[in-house]
Amino acid sequence: MNYKVIALDLDGTLLTPEKTILPESLLALQQARKLGAKVVIVTGRHHVAIHPFYQALALDTPAICCNGTLLYDYHEKRVIASDPLQPHQANQLIELLDAHNVHGLMYADDAMMYTKPTGHIIRTENWAKSLPESQRPVFRQVNSLREATHEVDAIWKFALTDTDIVKLQNFTQVVIQELGLSCEWSWHDQVDIAQSGNSKGQRLAQWVDSQGLSMSDVIAFGDNYNDLSMLETAGLGVAMGNAVDEIKARADKVIGNNTEAGIAEIVNQYFADVSAFQNQ
Repeated sequence: MNYKVIALDLDGTLLTPEKTILPESLLALQQARKLGAKVVIVTGRHHVAIHPFYQALALDTPAICCNGTLLYDYHEKRVIASDPLQPHQANQLIELLDAHNVHGLMYADDAMMYTKPTGHIIRTENWAKSLPESQRPVFRQVNSLREATHEVDAIWKFALTDTDIVKLQNFTQVVIQELGLSCEWSWHDQVDIAQSGNSKGQRLAQWVDSQGLSMSDVIAFGDNYNDLSMLETAGLGVAMGNAVDEIKARADKVIGNNTEAGIAEIVNQYFADVSAFQNQ
């Protein structure tokens, strides 16, 4: 099959546990692009939190962020397309968060907002501090998320974390039943709440179609539940070895974990023989 697009999840997939990209992956993706492949990041992250990876890959494609909520053009620094939460939906969710004592991180405009610094937020902020200032994502502690919803232009999603996984699972059912919003797990202890209908697969399909291509032209790599929508609709859906069992069972192919060169091997198989370039 002559694939034309490589769609990459970040955390748990392209990124190692240390939040770096393997040199083998960088080289393979660079060579694939030389052969005409379009490489696109498809992530649950806020667009302000992928600067170092976008720049390392030297991409010219827009990035799909917040699990498909928005398509972001890094070169023009603008949102191309989006389906954000409406203020009243965000406020209804915040009321539920308060009632169930669940912590939420609100992704809005160009920042991530919170009221209490949970372990997830502290870890991410520490990672951000290790980056050059120009690449650091913006975290903002606010007195009230409810008040913050009236001070922003767009609310992309909420990321919810809790050490009590059962509590988090039960809460997502309440959100689905009472608010009808989209709930997708992006990590073992994180569920993302976004506008109904948003997904990585849906936004990726829209962008691919705008390029005159179809999802059958795509190789997609992922590791978690929020990746299923693109893994199951891509021409080749590839699950990482560190993915949960259900994801691996529903993917077309399973490779090694995110510390191994599996992504590079697949990319080289379909797009480039790196050794041939090195021997020229």
